[in-house]
Amino acid sequence: MKTGQVKLILMACLAVSGALAADDRDDRFTRELDDAARVASVMVDGDVCGKIVTARAMDYMLRNDPKDRFLAGDNYEVNYDAFDTIKKTLIRISRLVSFPADANVWMPVPGHPDKIRVVIRNANELSQFWPWGALYQNMIPEMKTVLDTGRRVTVAQKPGWVSVLAPAYDSLGDIVAVVEVASQRQLDPQGNVK
Repeated sequence: MKTGQVKLILMACLAVSGALAADDRDDRFTRELDDAARVASVMVDGDVCGKIVTARAMDYMLRNDPKDRFLAGDNYEVNYDAFDTIKKTLIRISRLVSFPADANVWMPVPGHPDKIRVVIRNANELSQFWPWGALYQNMIPEMKTVLDTGRRVTVAQKPGWVSVLAPAYDSLGDIVAVVEVASQRQLDPQGNVK
């Protein structure tokens, strides 16, 4: 075998092994998020999630006042005990992965099956779905699937993002919330708050 052929074979082997290593890293990235989401389904208490946002805040959430466009946001309040309990659980869940990630809680808007709201976002502001400042938004189809079926769903809609959506159950076994465990392959700390 000639030297040129050996070099060509070595370069091909290195390229293939590099691609396999990248695939393994990508698979591990998604696997870790999925594992954390699986734990979230067991650890996040849906009964407590339902107590986070106050009735007053829910009342203001859907109001539109032409004289005060910030009415809903200015009146957003939470029950601190419930909020802190779930927030701490979500932070612990996000630490199950070996890279920066967040675990966020989403809940349907009562009386509006086509709407969903983020109840808790976490430390890194990582969410593939939340438009900055929105109190509620249209139901994300993958979240609807989780709410309807109880299956975890992996979503990679935005380039470089992976979110694993998992159900959260109340004490009656009903699915009442979705936990989004999310991260970016290349973190952009400023991009998450634009």
